[in-house]
Parts: sequence; C-alpha cells; structure tokens
Amino acid sequence: MKVKNIELKGNKCVIKIEDTNVYFVNTLRRIMLSELPKLAIDDVIIYDNTSPLFDEIITHRLGLIPIPTDLQLLTFRKDCKCKGKGCPSCTVRYTLSKEEEGVVYSGDLQPEHESFAIKEGKIPIVELSKDQRIILEVEAVLGMARNHAKWQTVLAPTYTMDVSIEVDKKRMDEVKDFIKDLPKDFVELKANKLEMKDITKLPVLESYIDKAEVDFITIKRDPTKITFSFETDGSLNAKDALKESVNILTKKYDEFGKLLKKLK
Repeated sequence: MKVKNIELKGNKCVIKIEDTNVYFVNTLRRIMLSELPKLAIDDVIIYDNTSPLFDEIITHRLGLIPIPTDLQLLTFRKDCKCKGKGCPSCTVRYTLSKEEEGVVYSGDLQPEHESFAIKEGKIPIVELSKDQRIILEVEAVLGMARNHAKWQTVLAPTYTMDVSIEVDKKRMDEVKDFIKDLPKDFVELKANKLEMKDITKLPVLESYIDKAEVDFITIKRDPTKITFSFETDGSLNAKDALKESVNILTKKYDEFGKLLKKLK
C-alpha cells in the first residue's frame, strides 16, 4: 500500500491511497464516523437562566460545541481509575457566567485548565437582553458517535476512485461532435482519452453521456487507487484523527485475528 499526502493541514485531510481496495477505505471511513473518540459536553448544571431559551435548548447547543481533545491525556470515564466519579483524567469542566446584554458565545465557557480553552470561540449559544443572565457549569467526557452524534469528530469523509475516460478510436468524428455540445473547456481530447479540467464534475459528464445515449465513451474506475478526504469539527486536527482511526482499525484486526485462532 502507498499513501501520498495531498493536503494534511489543520482540520482538512486529502490523501491518495494506492494498492488498496474500496473495502478497506470504506472501513476506515466508518471507523471515523462512529468510533473515533472525542470530548463533548455531557452533563450540564444550570444555576440560573433568564434568557429567552429553555434549559433544554441551551443544553443541546452546548453539547454540539467542539471541545479540544487530547487522547493521550484522557480516558473514557467507564475505564478510569476514579470508577466514573469524574477526575481530571476522564472529565473536563467548564463554567459560564454572563449577566450583560449581548450574545453568549462558546468562547465564554471558562475551562478548569487553560489547555482545554475552546478554540471555536464564536459559536453563538444564546442572546441576552437587558437584565437577563445565564449561569451554569458543564462537564465534558470522551464518547463515540455510535452512542450520540455530539461525539462525531469527522465530517463528511468521502472517497473517489481514479477515473479513466476512454473513447472509441473508430468513432472519433462522433466523439468530437459530442464534445462540441459540452460546456467550453469542460473536457479535452488527448489520443484516445478524455481529460476533465475538474474531475469533481464527472457526474455532470455522466449526465450528458446518459442523455445523449452515448456508447462510444467508456468511464472506467480503478478501485486500487483512491483519493480519500475528510474534515474535522476542530476537536481533533485531521492528522490526529487519521492516526487514531488507523490505530482503532489495527486493534480490531488484531482482535479478529486472535478470535480466528481460537476456532477449531
């Protein structure tokens, strides 16, 4: 297997994987969607709320705020030595107290430890009018998206196979006539192949082919060469999300291998 880094910066990742197959890449995608852990607010104590929103709505909004996550420092509460009581190894606490007119943002959440300060500080929670206030305390814990969507780290992981668009050499006149009806600079004819200026618009080309009932152009996809891309919500950067997802998948393979050895 070969992996080429196309873009791996901040919350975005685009990599090219060769000598692979769709099943492996899709398995990695599903791990990212359902089993990649992150912090999310799971417990809210509201001491005072005279804002226009009910406690339940504010709690829901708090749960969707991306919380900076360090998987090297934290563990799941159920696996922690504190036995679920909530210690610094499994729980991150924030407080919020706002009594002035204006919008309350995610950045107004004050962390118990500065290293967990909210990075996406401009997410609106509620707008306060004169003489309104909100005072609360929250706890964030590790979880996985298979249990609740608020623990989903990766957004829209997708993959595409390398594409080759071949034409029938014996029907070049028909090919050229077909290209004339396409948008300007949409495709370019090179030898016996068509090359697209923007491969992301391949579905548009396919729609033209279907509409014209073209049988002299063949689109071939290579399942061994795949471009995989995703973004995170900011709780983990893309590099850490990718590495942790691979670690989770590796452990699953190891566990499955051990179970196979036990079969008689």
